[in-house]
Amino acid sequence: MATVTQPMPGPGRTPVKGSTRVVRLLRGIARPYRNSHGVGRFMLVTGTVLVVLMLLTAVFAPLIATFGFSQVAGADGQRFMNHAEPGAEHIFGTTTQGFDVFSRVVWGARTAVTVVLLALAFSLFLGVLLGLIAGFVGRWVDRVLVMVMDALFALPALLLAIVVAFLLSEYVGGGASTAALAITAVYVPQYFRVVRAATVSAKEQTYVEAARAMGARPATIMFRYLLTNVIQSVPVIATLNAADAILTLAGLGFLGYGIQPTEAAEWGYDLQRAVSDTGAGIWWTGLYPGLAIVLLVMGLTLMGEGLNETMNPAIRVRRLIPISMPELTAAQRTKAAQVPERDRPGQDRPVDTGGEDRNSREPGSGETGKGGAA
Repeated sequence: MATVTQPMPGPGRTPVKGSTRVVRLLRGIARPYRNSHGVGRFMLVTGTVLVVLMLLTAVFAPLIATFGFSQVAGADGQRFMNHAEPGAEHIFGTTTQGFDVFSRVVWGARTAVTVVLLALAFSLFLGVLLGLIAGFVGRWVDRVLVMVMDALFALPALLLAIVVAFLLSEYVGGGASTAALAITAVYVPQYFRVVRAATVSAKEQTYVEAARAMGARPATIMFRYLLTNVIQSVPVIATLNAADAILTLAGLGFLGYGIQPTEAAEWGYDLQRAVSDTGAGIWWTGLYPGLAIVLLVMGLTLMGEGLNETMNPAIRVRRLIPISMPELTAAQRTKAAQVPERDRPGQDRPVDTGGEDRNSREPGSGETGKGGAA
């Protein structure tokens, strides 16, 4: 019996399934940048550049930072000078405790990115899952979840984060995970409400009814048919919430409920320590951490607004593509000149009324006039 051998993949053949998915994912990521234009493109590109710079700073913090975040002495064992002005050895100066400000800012970027990514992952998972279940199942499950989320949403964001951080610090500690969970409690209700509203509207569509008629299980309907259709606006909300999460993290650190100074460098804590330095003319301890917060928040905000203008059909403006008409050749111009003026496009042609113009006749002339005279 002859056996059929499968041809080996080579140049020009269909790519494997995994690479196709990667290419499709990359095209989906690049689509907003291709479709954007004008002010939306400027905001999207500018915000992306700022965010990428902060991400690179966070990833390569051990290579960029000249010292550790809690290091107060050099390799020779000599302690750093307190309140040293920016110079060759310490380009951003030193703090009251002798910490290098530049190193604290660089390590603080890693802390901020880590906490925000963890908080967004937790809040997206919980908010999308609970919103999908509540919108699809309905009944008492929907009522209970809506009541809980409305109660959380009614509290001020910073106050809720402080309460959760205070409760978790006794059991988990004061690390990045505690700050991430505290911020998660703030943003879960937002994703829940958006996904639930979209699910309630989408579950009445024809494709969902067809899936039910074919015997699809509820889990299959939710995660295969509904999920991809109800999270269209979630990336935009996540980008804007990331900017707000940076401010919430800085607020927790400023009030003393964030990451402990022995765990990691945090911009909010550095600002709190720099408050007393401002009156003494020591400006560098608070300027650079505050500037880092502003740049990251501005980058995330511009990126979110640019995505919103590109992906939101309610405010999206279609780009007008200019069309250049080819020039006429000499033969075409000669032929166009021979066309009578009355047959040229755009010329008003007289309407055939089926007889002579009545206004051209004089009163009493013609057959009507003879009949009248008779």
